[in-house]
Amino acid sequence: MSLAKNLALLRHLPKVDGVRLAEFGRSADVSSPLEEVTGFGDNPGNLRMFAFVPAKLQKPRALVVVLHGCGQTAAAYDLGAGWSTLAKHYGFALVMPEQQRANNGNTCFNWFNPEDTARGGGEAQSIREMIAHIAEAHRIDPKRVFITGLSAGGGMTSVMLATYPEVFAAGAIIAGLPYGIASNLREALDGMFHSPARPERELGDFVRRASNHRGPWPKISVWHGSADRTVNPGNASDIVKQWLDLHDLPAVPMAETIVDGYPRQAWWNKDGETLVESYAITDMAHGTPLGLADNDQRYGIEGAFLIEAGISSSYHIAKFFSLTGWIPDAAGKKAGPGTSKPALSPAPHLARSIRAAVAEEPAEPKREAARGFDLGQIITRALTAAGLMK
Repeated sequence: MSLAKNLALLRHLPKVDGVRLAEFGRSADVSSPLEEVTGFGDNPGNLRMFAFVPAKLQKPRALVVVLHGCGQTAAAYDLGAGWSTLAKHYGFALVMPEQQRANNGNTCFNWFNPEDTARGGGEAQSIREMIAHIAEAHRIDPKRVFITGLSAGGGMTSVMLATYPEVFAAGAIIAGLPYGIASNLREALDGMFHSPARPERELGDFVRRASNHRGPWPKISVWHGSADRTVNPGNASDIVKQWLDLHDLPAVPMAETIVDGYPRQAWWNKDGETLVESYAITDMAHGTPLGLADNDQRYGIEGAFLIEAGISSSYHIAKFFSLTGWIPDAAGKKAGPGTSKPALSPAPHLARSIRAAVAEEPAEPKREAARGFDLGQIITRALTAAGLMK
């Protein structure tokens, strides 16, 4: 959809499934499941904090931080991408920082401003304070904190993963940019439109210089539309190169598969754990791809930079974060994050039924055909099930 059509959609659909669509420039209103949190700590970046914590949380407790794109609010992006629906269904906490026009006229996170992209200051520090606040208030497992974002929010996701790598287990960047490629607006625009070629080591060193952390590094999932004219798709390749260098992984993918019609590349460690993955959404413009999840559930709704593509990026990202293996059944029993056959009774709010059976997460094949198998992951699962590997 064009930007004009997306804006028109936002204006003319005041309610979707009983939830108000927040207009551009407005913050989350009373109809949104998000609640504003004030007094969360130091706020040098002058951001607003919105959060959603469902009544039932999977154990160990998990948190996902979601960063909206330019021209969006926390509530509008949540509704569009479906994160609070995912959080309620799978039982994890949600934090959605919101930019203010006083900081950026287009409500973009300032992913290129040195004052906002260094550890211990600006917007990065504000987001870190939000995470610490919600983690303490709801006893979040420090090993289960994740972050994702779109566009400028994707750029700020790169910032957070670089400046506070010890905080996050994994991150997902949608139509974003790698950390460290810009320190002013001119460089930011050059990176967005042209994506100059940079060697892997240089990109990795940008992150190494951002903190004293030397590993282990967060896992990373990268998403980008091949027809993006706002942020050059070459940035996706550079994000992948940046994190391959940090994880000391080869440039050649270990697996190339087709997921919901789109190419996915993956790299894993010696234990079979996927550390880096990349989705190229063929012919898609700038935005977050939407579609059905593996269980036929619909997450999100089309809007500005929220594009129907036949694949639910939010669901696949939550799956990459290992958050989708838990569903409360009708009796309140829970299936743990690593359970291969979770309870199948859907949460009450689901609009569509879940399939009668839920299969294990498809593994990445080693150069096999799509929907093939990953021998390393199968062996790892077998050893784990046998109690020979943790």
